[in-house]
Amino acid sequence: MKSSRLLILPLVFFCTFFAVHYSFAQIQTGADQTKLYVSTLQGKRVGMVVNHTSAISRSGGYTHLVDSLKALGITIKTIFAPEHGFRGQASAGEKINNGIDVKTGIAIVSLYGANRKPTPAQLDSLDVVIFDIQDVGVRFYTYISTMHYVMEACAEANKPLVILDRPNPNGHLVDGPVLDPAFKSFVGMHPIPVAHGLTVGELARMINGEKWLPGGRQCPLTVVPIKNYNHAMAYDLPFAPSPNLPNRQSILLYPSLCFFEGTVVSVGRGTDKQFQVIGSPNPKNGSYQFTPVDKPGAANPPQKGQLCYGLDLTKIDARKQGFTLKYLISLYEKSPEKDKFFLKGNFIDKLYGSDQLRKQLIAGVSEKAIRKSWEPALGEYKVKRKGYLLYR
Repeated sequence: MKSSRLLILPLVFFCTFFAVHYSFAQIQTGADQTKLYVSTLQGKRVGMVVNHTSAISRSGGYTHLVDSLKALGITIKTIFAPEHGFRGQASAGEKINNGIDVKTGIAIVSLYGANRKPTPAQLDSLDVVIFDIQDVGVRFYTYISTMHYVMEACAEANKPLVILDRPNPNGHLVDGPVLDPAFKSFVGMHPIPVAHGLTVGELARMINGEKWLPGGRQCPLTVVPIKNYNHAMAYDLPFAPSPNLPNRQSILLYPSLCFFEGTVVSVGRGTDKQFQVIGSPNPKNGSYQFTPVDKPGAANPPQKGQLCYGLDLTKIDARKQGFTLKYLISLYEKSPEKDKFFLKGNFIDKLYGSDQLRKQLIAGVSEKAIRKSWEPALGEYKVKRKGYLLYR
């Protein structure tokens, strides 16, 4: 009898470990589960906030959500396009213009051009809005800022918003400073940490629940949840979510490396290792060398044409490493001109969510002490987060 019990315990542990790290059943995104939402769209005029990641998994490949819904007889009046455009090919920060989708003839309204929030006129001809965009779980990734403005517009116009949820590839990670509302911008809209550990559906529930929309309004919201998913799962995206996050490694390193976008250090835009290498013309940075050049999705990249010295991070275990400031602190300390390390306008403050990091780096504060300074607010957020989780 004792021997059988000894066998059961390791088996239970193995099964628990395996269930946490691998899905026995295939993950189905909200968009994949058309039976859950198509009936609510029939006979209605639909607006869609989508891009190239808005795909439905089908045997043998993927179809775009717009094409799939049109084939099912859904009337799609407008496509709202976020940063990088409907097809996801524009460079970071590049203005997106309105237009017509060549394939479907549907009008495209840019939410990264003349306006970042749908206007009342743009919503007037719609009965319902669909949001289906793959996020990466990091506060300064602008797709969630677009979602906020769409929620705001829908709340004001009393238009229902349906979010087709997708996994967060950084969903296991809840870390970093919580944004100070005084530093709110399009790269940081909410008082959440850098790695917020929520799907877009969960974050939308938090935005509503915490009444973060102007005037405390709440958006008429429905979330179509993911099937067979939890936050502990490692998840590889079937499509690059934007031109400069080409693979799993770049997505996992993104929370730690994006602060460099507010400095003279290149994160590999204009190379084939975007957000997997760091460097500048300073030879003290490291022995790895690269030279950024113009590439599709990376027009006029930082340090264009300059030989950069630094680090190649393609082989490290980024998931195990988690969120870290060690690279930022190291390259700042090695900088020969520290007064020129941060870009003019202190964009790093918007990325960090306050001016504390910049001041702490200048003062020579250790990473341990910097972490300690954000722990109280992070702890409060973790408690708040639990109330909005759909996947435990």
